[in-house]
Amino acid sequence: MTRKAPARSLCVVAPRGSRLELALLLQCKAAGLPDPAREVALLEGRRFRADFVWREARLVVEVQGGTYVRGRHSRPRGQRADCEKLNLLQLDGWRVLQVTRDQIANGQALGWICAALGRVASPRILAEVE
Repeated sequence: MTRKAPARSLCVVAPRGSRLELALLLQCKAAGLPDPAREVALLEGRRFRADFVWREARLVVEVQGGTYVRGRHSRPRGQRADCEKLNLLQLDGWRVLQVTRDQIANGQALGWICAALGRVASPRILAEVE
């Protein structure tokens, strides 16, 4: 008796991260930007993870979610940890952009990422974001 190979699934594996991170990732893809690495530990000996990383450009993008709902980023302990992470990344030579929900929604975050990567954000893409 021969075994059949399992059927290949056409489902897409959900990406890691929040809905905000997914929205920004989709904007980056629509703008034709290189795929960023996601949830990357860049600091040796530290547990900190960066939301988006473009290694060649030494660019890190951190999505600051939960700012309106007293999420981790808006509590004192979370703010201290974010400051420490961002300062250590910058001291290690990384350029760090921090973006919020509003900046993702209005296309400002995508514009900054494009500028940091030396790309021009298409007015069509930015209009679609808004």
